Amino acid sequence: MADTPLRINALIVDAADPERLAAFWSELLGRPVVGRTGPYVWLRRDAGLGLGFQRTTAAKAGKNRMHFDVTSPDPAAERQRIERLGGRGLEQYAEGGFLVMADPEGNEFCVIPEGPFEIDDVGRADYLG
Repeated sequence: MADTPLRINALIVDAADPERLAAFWSELLGRPVVGRTGPYVWLRRDAGLGLGFQRTTAAKAGKNRMHFDVTSPDPAAERQRIERLGGRGLEQYAEGGFLVMADPEGNEFCVIPEGPFEIDDVGRADYLG
């Protein structure tokens, strides 16, 4: 059994207000809220991967060490919808050529185009024009 590889079952995001954060991501991803268990709020699984939001009293500190990349046929147009839902753009990352946004609790995520796009040797993209 020890040689059996592990698989990722779910991604859990710490949240001061898991209901609000789950509602934001539910609308953004089209994955309805399907359950609440203790301090967790769960979105519907997609491709076997769960997404949950766990209540915590610890404040977010600094840049996320992991972040979501979500795809869109038109990342620049998606920005307005994200802002209407309560997210915001993070201009400090604009130099990298990626559309970096933050959810209502400040968790960073990137909106990238569907399909391939170019990244230079330093890791900068140029899909926003």
